[in-house]
Amino acid sequence: MPDELGYQQNSAIPGWAQMLSEIHEANPDLAWPKSIDLYDRMRREDAQVGSVLRAVTLPIRSATYAIDPAGAAPEVVEHIATDLGLPVKGQPIAPALRTRGRFSWTEHLRLALLELVYGHSFFEQVYRYDGNRMRLAKLAWRPPRTIVGIDVAKDGGLEAIRQAAKTGGGDIVIPVDRLVAYVNDREGANWVGASVLRTAYKNWLLKDRELRAQALTIDRNGLGVPIYEGAPVPDTADETERAAWIKSERESGLNVAKNFRAGESAGASLTPGAKLTLTGVTGNLPETDKPIRYQDEQIARAVLAHFLNLGTETGSWALGSTFANFFTDSLNGVAAHIVDVTQQHVVEDLVDLNYGPTVPAPRIVFEPIGSEHPATAEAIKALLESKAITRDDALEAHMRAAYSLPVRDTDGGAASEVDAQAARAAVEAVQKVYLGVGVVLSVEEARELVRRAGADIAGALPAAPPTPEEPNA
Repeated sequence: MPDELGYQQNSAIPGWAQMLSEIHEANPDLAWPKSIDLYDRMRREDAQVGSVLRAVTLPIRSATYAIDPAGAAPEVVEHIATDLGLPVKGQPIAPALRTRGRFSWTEHLRLALLELVYGHSFFEQVYRYDGNRMRLAKLAWRPPRTIVGIDVAKDGGLEAIRQAAKTGGGDIVIPVDRLVAYVNDREGANWVGASVLRTAYKNWLLKDRELRAQALTIDRNGLGVPIYEGAPVPDTADETERAAWIKSERESGLNVAKNFRAGESAGASLTPGAKLTLTGVTGNLPETDKPIRYQDEQIARAVLAHFLNLGTETGSWALGSTFANFFTDSLNGVAAHIVDVTQQHVVEDLVDLNYGPTVPAPRIVFEPIGSEHPATAEAIKALLESKAITRDDALEAHMRAAYSLPVRDTDGGAASEVDAQAARAAVEAVQKVYLGVGVVLSVEEARELVRRAGADIAGALPAAPPTPEEPNA
């Protein structure tokens, strides 16, 4: 097949003007890289923005992730599961002997989800050789504010990212074969991505102004405005004394009014005849709560987190459940995107490096967020009783992991349930026939009764004593 005729990127290394045109951002304050500082400010300063981001990221971070063998060889599955620190689906969880200095899936997931804030989150693959295989040492995060350039191929594919130069050196170029790129809502050659906060920016900006106006309104009008009325001029004063009196009252009155503060020991000392009054606002103050509440609702709406607005005024639980379903669907979409990128550029790269590109690779899977049929103990019991499923080792391992129970001892340290039942049956049968052995029953007859009772004790007991001879008649 011939090479592509068209293109997504007009130049292998786009300039700033070309990159900005690819991002399609009309607001210069939100054009990359200025957008990094602005989105940081939004998520750190606004309670509603921080709340919706946690509502999006925490369920994804707390979801259950595992390695599905998917037909891969056990050696390959064990390699991937060990390097990523994830359990193998359907197998008991084997805790790592050491966690210090090893790859952490939990921490990686937290940093990868920053693509929702900045639009992108890049990682560099770092490997170590253990003498036999290449192992994943870490996926080193490359903070968005350190990235000064993104090299894009003509077909829109990522070629490299460039980090700010170290002292006395050039820019650090990290090629695509060393990168894991999480980009939110990428279109064409736009490897900067789109932040989920972009559609909430206007509401955040208006809310910020309204909060400032509300604080200023409370500050200026909360206690009223102090107004000082000077004492009347003495009747005996001449024109010169009259002017001096009025000037003195005006200056002292202004000083009293400007320095008046509310407090436990607050007060004022006035000249006889002077008055100090606190005058409130005439008429109604402008409504600020409703506009601020509206902006909060729109910020939550930007990430489909409508249910966060329930309880502020009105809202039914049925409506909230509908909103929550849409929201969990969006979370599953984000989690699937994270898993898909990790699968392609971490799992399959590891398999290619160690076993070749034709070897089947295991897959990362996750339990859907907000699933309607959780695997509770009652649900599993009902399925077993209806024989819809059967009890096996995989099911037991899954339930033990789900309820944080210890892994079943398979090294013979404790007797299995089957052995315990057999032992109890043997003891019960022996107790029932013990008194008759040697008098009514022979040892062989007693053993036969025990066997027919359901317990096989052949070889489990010491050798039987000789049967006493019957007395002569």
